Amino acid sequence: MFHLRTCAAKLRPLTASQTVKTFSQNRPAAARTFQQIRCYSAPVAAEPFLSGTSSNYVEEMYCAWLENPKSVHKSWDIFFRNTNAGAPPGTAYQSPLPLSRGSLAAVAHAQSLVEAQPNVDKLVEDHLAVQSLIRAYQIRGHHVAQLDPLGILDADLDSSVPADIISSTDKLGFYGLDESDLDKVFHLPTTTFIGGQESALPLREIIRRLEMAYCQHIGVEFMFINDLEQCQWIRQKFETPGIMQFTNEEKRTLLARLVRSTRFEEFLQRKWSSEKRFGLEGCEVLIPALKTIIDKSSENGVDYVIMGMPHRGRLNVLANVIRKELEQIFCQFDSKGPTVPVWAQGCPLWPRG
Repeated sequence: MFHLRTCAAKLRPLTASQTVKTFSQNRPAAARTFQQIRCYSAPVAAEPFLSGTSSNYVEEMYCAWLENPKSVHKSWDIFFRNTNAGAPPGTAYQSPLPLSRGSLAAVAHAQSLVEAQPNVDKLVEDHLAVQSLIRAYQIRGHHVAQLDPLGILDADLDSSVPADIISSTDKLGFYGLDESDLDKVFHLPTTTFIGGQESALPLREIIRRLEMAYCQHIGVEFMFINDLEQCQWIRQKFETPGIMQFTNEEKRTLLARLVRSTRFEEFLQRKWSSEKRFGLEGCEVLIPALKTIIDKSSENGVDYVIMGMPHRGRLNVLANVIRKELEQIFCQFDSKGPTVPVWAQGCPLWPRG
């Protein structure tokens, strides 16, 4: 209502003294006769009913419209709706429809103005809900990631349900959405990269891409980082479509490195089962991961790499990453060899005999 009062104050007619002063400046001095003239500013000409005498009447109708929009005439209903939507003076008021061929089009236009505001509000609410859903996956997606393929962490193995078959209906209802919204297209915020080159996606596709990024076999917890640039980097590396896809040549390289690390551990297990080897069983993927890091670093201009290595997996890293001769590694298990254990070779903190 403050908007209406402001409009009414601005649209008041000029006083008699102001009228005389204005016309006395524009007319020649010889003209001394005046007529009763009422002058309005430009907004008043657009909406002449907003004068000082009718502002109280308009305010009463506005209060009645707030209680019941149907208690006022349809034209006033349209005017108040457009005013609340922020329409400037001259555009909120819709004049009575003329009896012509364009009357039907004018009726449709007026009806669209009446129904536009609720549709806009619903559209904004849905987009905010989708943004909240995306942020929820980024914050809590690692809690539903499939990190336990055997389900051994569940107390009741019979009631365990894989995360990939849980219905998304409950998630939609929490954010004010339903299944009818799954095929609607929503604009993506700047805090996600699931769209790739697309700026808008259907809700069904948004949920599918979010689950592929955060609910698979890698749990990503990073939203506690305060640096926006670092968060954006992690989002880009995990959310970009096809970022986890490898070519056949890359797959063969990863498989060969994984097989070398696995076979190396199996050989040491059979040959020296009683020796302390600090094996890499269960974490053989460390070898292809380290070699990939070194390869990418070399492509970006890194000349040398210094690694701090724990005892576990030291032999495998020496053999398959640093490429130390296998003969030199195996001879350390011989009782006639040096007293320094093989896993301590190259460790500066190991006491020399």
